[in-house]
Amino acid sequence: MSKTISDAGLNLARAIHFDDSDAQVFHTPAESGEWAISGGFEFSNWTEADLAGKARQAFANGWLGLTSFGRVTFVAVTRIQTHEYERLCAALAQHFVQVYGAPSLAAARPVAEDELAHMAELCAGHPANTLLTVSRSLTEAGVNEAYRVISPADARLEQVAMHATPET
Repeated sequence: MSKTISDAGLNLARAIHFDDSDAQVFHTPAESGEWAISGGFEFSNWTEADLAGKARQAFANGWLGLTSFGRVTFVAVTRIQTHEYERLCAALAQHFVQVYGAPSLAAARPVAEDELAHMAELCAGHPANTLLTVSRSLTEAGVNEAYRVISPADARLEQVAMHATPET
């Protein structure tokens, strides 16, 4: 079992969509319901020159889905089971090997655990269905991330619902 989860479980976050805007603004949108983390590591060596178009949008406010490795604007806090958490650690470690050139799964696993632990920390203490957003900026020290928490009671329907007018 991972050093970051106990049998009591913990909170993590799942991708959530309120409309189809993520499909328009991200190269690869995350799927609704997939587990997500910040994924800021992807931008660790970016400069202002990298921030254009859909890449800028992913950098500015995209969470990283852990199935599609696509981006999503909103995530919702929910409970995760130990076996799911362990599966995510393994999948993220594999992603680090395949995409980022980590030398081995053994070397990548602690980094994957740290990324998931960071997300679990962000979700800790929030009730189910709490929404989270991320906002990133480049600084001289690197990538800065800020988070916004929208409690379930604060998320009114008119904030997130799509309103349509029937065609006549």
